[in-house]
Amino acid sequence: MNTKFVILGCGSSVGVPRIDGHWGKCDKNNKKNIRTRCSAAIIKGSNVILIDTSPDIKGQLIKNKIKNISSVIYTHKHADQTNGLFEIRPFYWKYKKRINIYSDLSTINYLKKTQSYLFKKIPDYKPIVKPHVIKSNFSLGKLNEKIDFKSIIVKHGRINSLGYIFNKTAYLSDCKDLSIIHLNELKNLNFLILDCLKIKSHPTHFNLREALQVINQLKPKKTILTNLHYDLDYKFLLRKLPKNVLPAYDGLSINI
Repeated sequence: MNTKFVILGCGSSVGVPRIDGHWGKCDKNNKKNIRTRCSAAIIKGSNVILIDTSPDIKGQLIKNKIKNISSVIYTHKHADQTNGLFEIRPFYWKYKKRINIYSDLSTINYLKKTQSYLFKKIPDYKPIVKPHVIKSNFSLGKLNEKIDFKSIIVKHGRINSLGYIFNKTAYLSDCKDLSIIHLNELKNLNFLILDCLKIKSHPTHFNLREALQVINQLKPKKTILTNLHYDLDYKFLLRKLPKNVLPAYDGLSINI
């Protein structure tokens, strides 16, 4: 059975264009420069796993005609990854059972604190999600739709973020950790989806130079750069990048 990976959103925390209409160096006439905040989906039959619920998750799912989800895994607790959790309420109404969400303890505790009404019963509202603290190795789905994961801890500024490895694919959307070049788990990948925020150096994200350094060391068959800021125009990146490295765009889909 085929497994599909969809980039639902590939933009940085403010997206492109910014809320005030600012496009930065991105050509507003190129639709591939319209970037919502980072989320992704892994689809294998009826097993649909979301990676993060960005503030744009409702529009992302509608645009990609994803009408069901099975579970959600989170990379970390920042708002551009978690603020869309509220939006998945209709799936609870649809399935009449709580939706399983997975992450590290820090992220789970943060969500319980900031969106407590989604986790515990309050007057007139039922809890819609069931939290699970992630293990380093875990599986989601049943029978031939099951997907096996390995989670790795990476540095993201002052906090840690989780990267996920599955089907010889790794998703590292928020990362500033050059030590990953030494991880055997990231060798021999078919696909690497990698953080690449800006041209200039940034304290919590890889810039273009650092991302290419990681790629040169890990040597995946193909890399897709995500979490793209508005100073990284799509066509500019196409001209700059090696043939086996592509800039992401919203809705990009690959078979893994």
